[in-house]
Amino acid sequence: MTFEVLLDTCVLYPPTLCDTLLRIAENGAFEPRWSAEVLVELERNLATIESVGREGAHARITAMTGAFPNATVAAYEQLLDDMPGHPDDAHVMAAAIVSRCQVIVTANLKHFPGPELGQWGLTVSHPDAFLLDQLELHPRETLLALQNQSRESSRPSLSTPQLLASLRRTGVPRFAAAVARLRSQGVHDD
Repeated sequence: MTFEVLLDTCVLYPPTLCDTLLRIAENGAFEPRWSAEVLVELERNLATIESVGREGAHARITAMTGAFPNATVAAYEQLLDDMPGHPDDAHVMAAAIVSRCQVIVTANLKHFPGPELGQWGLTVSHPDAFLLDQLELHPRETLLALQNQSRESSRPSLSTPQLLASLRRTGVPRFAAAVARLRSQGVHDD
């Protein structure tokens, strides 16, 4: 049985955080999902970054959808008018419901009211809490993802401590600290 997780734009935008989440998914810890609107918003926001531009933004979206061809959720539009919470995020909740996700990962927790999510069998999780859960539930997959991310990073290349510092800055400080603690105790991915 797969564990499906809807990833909001705000957790896919920071490149280091996005890479970490998708590498953990690639290692089999969960199945990522996103709405078409998440991808449109992500591409639009990335294109405004001078060093990324339109071509770079399009390349990143193409890479994501190529790596996870089943992640884009369709046919959720009929639910949009009935979604509680922030209207700009109705597509996120509707896509999560249609794809039978269990969790929405977002930094915008206030946009997703807990009681209304519960009636659909959904919970909302901040990326820091979600990654801590992945580290606890899937330590090998999570640590391996970070090791590979560090080893394969370029422009700039990142040692594992530098990667963890970058993750701290992107809003997942408890996760970065937990990984650093494990590393200091000699716990590795193998």
